[in-house]
Amino acid sequence: MNNGKPIRVGVVGVGYVGHHHARIYSELQGVELVGVVDINETRLQELGARYRIQLCRDYRDLLERVDAVSVAVPTLLHYPIAKEFLEHGVDVLVEKPIAQSLAQADELVEIAGVGDRIFQVGHIERFNGAVKALETIVRSPGFIECHRLGPFADRNTDVDVVLDLMIHDIDIVLNLIKSPVTAVTAVGVPVISDQVDIANARLQFESGCVANLTASRVSVERVRRIRIFQRDTFISLDYSQQEIEVYHRIPGADPAAATTPTIVKEDIPIDKAEPLRVELESFVECVRARKRPLVSGEDGRDALKVASQIVERL
Repeated sequence: MNNGKPIRVGVVGVGYVGHHHARIYSELQGVELVGVVDINETRLQELGARYRIQLCRDYRDLLERVDAVSVAVPTLLHYPIAKEFLEHGVDVLVEKPIAQSLAQADELVEIAGVGDRIFQVGHIERFNGAVKALETIVRSPGFIECHRLGPFADRNTDVDVVLDLMIHDIDIVLNLIKSPVTAVTAVGVPVISDQVDIANARLQFESGCVANLTASRVSVERVRRIRIFQRDTFISLDYSQQEIEVYHRIPGADPAAATTPTIVKEDIPIDKAEPLRVELESFVECVRARKRPLVSGEDGRDALKVASQIVERL
């Protein structure tokens, strides 16, 4: 990895998300897509014909062949597969959530640390161009409102909607507020699957900020939006469109006056790109330069901790 040779990568699980990992790795310079793993024979043959790579039915076939790997399997398999790769000296990007339990997450973080491995968690929204711009605008939020809604998809039904969808917004909120959570309340119900399919959570932070998060996988309309309220400023971000609207009360206006305050809109330039491509490019760069990922194992563990608290309240 330090002598100019391509970084050898593999993808374990090439379903709904994993096949995009394979596609992007195959297009990145300085990267060699060595092989993919899946139990679906048809899917394997399709990717094999497309990329002319090794096809594996067992992830252990890649252990000695790759420098880095994406793990995009069902959540219950994140821990055992990521653990084995880390223990074999392979850098790992595991899709969110990091694991099924905090104990598993802690062990993965520890193994990565002891072995000096790069360990990244796939919270893809951190690589959204609008979110990157958002981090330069948010100062001291007082209230945050998140909506992540969409139609039911026959995937990730091994976990509830909190670990499937809401955890994206949990990670974003924790990264923006950077303050301990002091109280959690939540409600949710199963609708189509045996897991909770729609949930609402209220998080209170030591800083005084409150975040209200709603996630649904039984909605007709697809919505991916976060709204942030802070002194003199309202911010609305659309994840899907990678767009931000920012409104400011003009400084100097008297908030106690009876007149309507003057509000101005600020145009925010956004560097739009495919978030997954940016995420994988960042992971490869971390592997090459041996630097801490933007979304580390510790970040994934923190998001899982809050998600677990929400699930306990449901």
